[in-house]
Amino acid sequence: MNPLLPVGAALAACAGAVSYAAVHPRAQIFGPTVCRTNSPRKLAITFDDGPNPALTPQLLDLLERYDARATFFVIGRYTRECPELVKETAQRGHLVANHTLTHPNLFWLAPSIIRDELRQTQDSIIAATGFAPKWFRPPYGYRNPWVVKTAAQLGMRTAMWSVIPGDWKPRPVEKLIAKIQPIAAHARKNSESSDAGGDVLCLHDGGHRALNADRTRTLQALEYWLPRWRDAGLEFVTIEEAVSTPAT
Repeated sequence: MNPLLPVGAALAACAGAVSYAAVHPRAQIFGPTVCRTNSPRKLAITFDDGPNPALTPQLLDLLERYDARATFFVIGRYTRECPELVKETAQRGHLVANHTLTHPNLFWLAPSIIRDELRQTQDSIIAATGFAPKWFRPPYGYRNPWVVKTAAQLGMRTAMWSVIPGDWKPRPVEKLIAKIQPIAAHARKNSESSDAGGDVLCLHDGGHRALNADRTRTLQALEYWLPRWRDAGLEFVTIEEAVSTPAT
């Protein structure tokens, strides 16, 4: 037998484990994360990559129409450019959270750089809202052994997701609507189980490359689903409420 085969197999297994730990939303190897709510009746709608002057105001109005609270994971450099929009988001009952300063892939970064990305974003959110965020989401969901730990040191828990329909991709809104269908199916399936959790939906109200990204399809998909989720008895919660006392 080739003596290198066991070594190659071990390296492949190691690479697979690291990849799972770094990317999979349910992986806890690099630190604890939240990717489900604590009740099948709770739906946590979250948005990444804002604030976005081209869409976030319309989105806030839509959420208010259905009495839906959500969580906005904002990029620090955009928060600096649009502090009033971030302030309005918080004032309208939503949770503002940390999504780094420049949206880098944190997997490749050293602890000091990760800390600076998170800390500067904390400062920008505090300047806009008066409050320090208690939640963080890594760009692309990528983590290394220092990401979750650094967030915790800065007073934040790390949130991932259970459903991510890829709303940043250019596709017909009908396809995006279909990609979000599992939430309704999960709610029906788990409604009788007290042990089952609910979904954390990851959408995007902005684009990390530039302000004013076109996220019209995201808005249209929510216009379709919000009344249907409401009629199905789902409770729209922030990520903080998602892990607090279960719905009754």
